Amino acid sequence: MAFLRMVLGLGLCAGLGLSGLFASAQVAGQSGGQSGGLSAPQTLTAPQAPASPGGSRSGAIGVGPVTNLPMPRYVSLRSDEINVRRGPGLEYRMDWVFRRAGLPVRVIGEYRDWRQIVDSDNASGWVYHSLLTGRRTVLVTAERARLLRQPETAAALRAEAETGVVADLRQCGRDWCEIEADDVVGWVPKEVLWGVDRGEIWPR
Repeated sequence: MAFLRMVLGLGLCAGLGLSGLFASAQVAGQSGGQSGGLSAPQTLTAPQAPASPGGSRSGAIGVGPVTNLPMPRYVSLRSDEINVRRGPGLEYRMDWVFRRAGLPVRVIGEYRDWRQIVDSDNASGWVYHSLLTGRRTVLVTAERARLLRQPETAAALRAEAETGVVADLRQCGRDWCEIEADDVVGWVPKEVLWGVDRGEIWPR
């Protein structure tokens, strides 16, 4: 289980279970509001990723043959329950089910109304196009990511996010990205995120 831990003043709040200060809110597609503003620290929990088969398939480089959108490209899951199939159609076997709205995935193939995606574990499959959204999100992959007030290592610490936290992507420069999770905004090094390319500047 992962947490986003708020930092107040000069001190870092204790972890969940060590003090009675935190109010938890699951991140499985819920918006989760703050209680009491900055005076009430909160912990953002991230459920475990669903089990998925290994393996990946390489996608075309350039634009999608159906949408004319860039491909590969990052999108996110629209629903808390998305069936992933071995091929682009209902006649293909269902391999697993995503159960986490907002999770970032990468589109690597298109066929009619179906999109071939790959996740952060490099597992690939096909999903129906309407189950994906262009909203950009990122997944924290580092054991602990420091959310800073400015895109520089000496900036003040805003919060810490553990592995598995999903956040909205606000903007990215060459080395830093600004992200938001449960109304907490901060800058993190791009290298601790999955859902944005190393050299990507976003929005363009």
